[in-house]
Amino acid sequence: MDDKTNFVVYCIEEYKAAKGLDGKGVIDLFNRYCVIDYIRDYYEALHATGRQYIVDDISMYIEARQPFMA
Repeated sequence: MDDKTNFVVYCIEEYKAAKGLDGKGVIDLFNRYCVIDYIRDYYEALHATGRQYIVDDISMYIEARQPFMA
């Protein structure tokens, strides 16, 4: 796996743990709101931050997209 793919897996696992979701729930959520594309596009900025920042950033990204994806 390349660095970006490893980082996407890390983000999925951290988000899953922080939100108390199962893997399928996180994948469904990330697919619905294109979170994986977001993580890959902003890898350079995100991978230099901490776990809590990443979880919070993903949460804000999803919240911002919800009105447009409902």
